[in-house]
Amino acid sequence: MSEIHLKINDLEVTAQSGQTVLEAAKGAGVEIPVLCHHPALSNWGACRMCVVEVEGMRTLQTACTLPAADGMVVKTHTEHTFDIRKFVLELLFSERNHYCMYCQMSGDCELQDQAYKHGLDHWTYPRPYEKQEVDATRKYFIMDHNRCILCSRCVRACADIAANHTLGLRNRGAATMISADLNVPFGESSCVECGTCLQVCPTGALIDARSAYGGREKDVTHTPTTCMQCSVGCDLDVVTRYNRLLRVDGVWDSEPSGGLLCVDGRFTPLYETRKRVVKPLVRKDGKLTESSWDEALGLVADTLKGSTCQGLAACATTNEALAAFAGLMAQLGGQMGRLEPVAPALGYGAPAKVADVLDADFIIVAGAQPLEYQRVVGYFIHRAADKGATVAVITDSANALSKRAALTVASAQAAVVAKAAADAKKIVLVYSVGMKPEVIATLKPLGDKVHFLALDPARNSKGAQAVGLKPQSLVKSDVAYFLLGEQPVDDTLKSPAGFKVVQAAYHSPLTEQADVVLPTPLWYERTGHVTTLDGVVKPLQAVLPAPADVRDESVVLAQLAALLTV
Repeated sequence: MSEIHLKINDLEVTAQSGQTVLEAAKGAGVEIPVLCHHPALSNWGACRMCVVEVEGMRTLQTACTLPAADGMVVKTHTEHTFDIRKFVLELLFSERNHYCMYCQMSGDCELQDQAYKHGLDHWTYPRPYEKQEVDATRKYFIMDHNRCILCSRCVRACADIAANHTLGLRNRGAATMISADLNVPFGESSCVECGTCLQVCPTGALIDARSAYGGREKDVTHTPTTCMQCSVGCDLDVVTRYNRLLRVDGVWDSEPSGGLLCVDGRFTPLYETRKRVVKPLVRKDGKLTESSWDEALGLVADTLKGSTCQGLAACATTNEALAAFAGLMAQLGGQMGRLEPVAPALGYGAPAKVADVLDADFIIVAGAQPLEYQRVVGYFIHRAADKGATVAVITDSANALSKRAALTVASAQAAVVAKAAADAKKIVLVYSVGMKPEVIATLKPLGDKVHFLALDPARNSKGAQAVGLKPQSLVKSDVAYFLLGEQPVDDTLKSPAGFKVVQAAYHSPLTEQADVVLPTPLWYERTGHVTTLDGVVKPLQAVLPAPADVRDESVVLAQLAALLTV
């Protein structure tokens, strides 16, 4: 790209070839109104809000689609452009139900903002006020067609960002409507509930069921943090008001996801129903009862001093907590490890980053289910397929990616994939714990052409790896057990009869077996760091304060370590 020079509102502007007038103006600090445009989406040029005057051109031009050119002279805020924008808004308000003076549905409505900026205080044209349907068949969000302005942002977001292609436009003219698949209710469609359409909607048409009427933009607090629902490590913008979680948004242009989230990152944690552990619990006379921290930690320290101990961590916590846990276990001289398995080492190829999936021309998925876990990686594979990448799935069970794959084979037929990939320029191998040794060996001839992305099940696998926590099974003997984090309960955890300490945030069958339960913060109460799938250390910032008797794991583990020296 080369530099170009143009004039915008008598301001000398330097831009890059390939940029639009809108991008050049934004870079120079000149705001041009938009409605259908969004920086994360392909340009559309439909709403006409961004029209500008360009010297030498007979008609107004849409800044979002007009390429900036060297020597161009642009006027963005003339009387003529203002009148046209106001006229566009008057036409939009003559359709459907945009009663902006009282609507606070989304709290951040771009249509409402532009109406105020352009002095709309009444309806200029007759309003048919035909009621449109409201689709509330989805659990997490609602589609209110009465507030839709047909900007198609949601359609493009579903195609360009999530690559799911659920949404589209049906009918023509005034009868045009947003539809899901072949005009089925959202709840019956192929929607994956990533919520990207919700985040890009400029009005209250797509409504977050939890945050509706929760507060206008000026009333809420935004806190940046990192998602901990899987190992990808997407950036989050968490919105709160009055110590209440309202919604979770992605952060555009952030790594590794570019703002794309999945249902687990955006919605699921806001609908938690499990009972919270908010005070230390100690087993007395066979029953868990609330206790003070001094009593609980004293009991744990006294017991661990005289016992052989095994410590196992579920890696859904901070780097600091994992390091403190490893330090405590080393001090005790016992066995330590992690519960979650690790994807096998290949012995060839080079590590890939999540973004490498997007520019691969051949993607192999082996022993992994990205659309079930680490979903953003799965969506990236869909996007790569949309751009022409070949996707091959090696699996011995059903895999959702097979629908978009060029070929799906069993592990025994992995040689078919190796042959098909032989001439590819950039191969990305996405794999997990289900990849069999024979598949690893079959793909080895691809050698250095392979960029591999190992999807470990643990949420902070690389943080655990950094402090030496390796997968380990529970010892079947009469020892003391220290279990860190939310952990699955299976037969391996039920059988030992030794003294059990569990650090967890929720009551579960596992905590019911414990002799001492130490409460931990929730994801939005944590401060610290996690290491992402790409190996990047990212910060966690507390969004809301934890309950008074809930302490950070690393603090508790440090207190225990100190008690052991007394």
